[in-house]
Amino acid sequence: MQPKNIVMAVVGSFIAILLLSVTLGSFYTIGEGERGVQLRNGKVVGLAEPGLGFKIPFIESVSKISVQTFTVKYDKLQAYSRDQQPAGIRASVTFHVPASEVLNVYTMFGDIDRMVERLINRQVPNQVENIFGKYTAISAVQERAKFVTDVSNGIKNGITGPVVIDSVQLENIDFSDAYEKSVEARMKAEVEVQTQKQNLDKEKVSAEIAVTQAQARADSQLAQAKADALGITLKGEAEAGAIKKRADALSQNQNLVELTKAEKWDGKLPTTVIPGNATPFLSVGK
Repeated sequence: MQPKNIVMAVVGSFIAILLLSVTLGSFYTIGEGERGVQLRNGKVVGLAEPGLGFKIPFIESVSKISVQTFTVKYDKLQAYSRDQQPAGIRASVTFHVPASEVLNVYTMFGDIDRMVERLINRQVPNQVENIFGKYTAISAVQERAKFVTDVSNGIKNGITGPVVIDSVQLENIDFSDAYEKSVEARMKAEVEVQTQKQNLDKEKVSAEIAVTQAQARADSQLAQAKADALGITLKGEAEAGAIKKRADALSQNQNLVELTKAEKWDGKLPTTVIPGNATPFLSVGK
């Protein structure tokens, strides 16, 4: 093959490869978890949605921004409590960029990494330090749920930009060993005091129940005694009334007296009779 033909073949191959590269480079793909920032000569001209797209070679380009969820972890954020106790706080912040804010992320920060560095990483330590400084060391432990809520609200309100803070987690609060031991001893003492108070309250309730039960028994016995006394009184009054009525009847009817005597006679005559006296309980009719 002559040199001229070789040169032509090389040039042709180069042009073919160049055309193929240009053609292939004119297409781009955007995934579901991202959006594309369309640039023309470096200027933002639009937002590319998920799918296959076309761009003009050498003039247009596409920069991808993720809209998925990310978590930034902070191993030890240094802070001081209101009573000047130092602590290392381990926290994590979960966030995402809304699709509607992708262009703002690009124009303000360029990409997500720089947004995290310039926005989130600056606010999180400041907010944790400020909120922790409003609590004493012991209250931050005892009121952990409220402390976490306050820190979360502080970070969400403090970070203003093209990002949504989904959640804030405070995984641990590390104090010095000496202080942790003192806190543990104090909490143990408080638990013991509460236990003793509960025991005293329980004993007080038991005593009140015993008094109530004793009073109930006394009231019951008194009521029974009153009932018995009333029964005896009524019975006595009834018997007295019957005796009185019988006495009145006897006094008004002599025959009833004799009948009563006869009812009480055992059928035996007296063994001793006084001369001139009538036979007891017997009257002979005329």
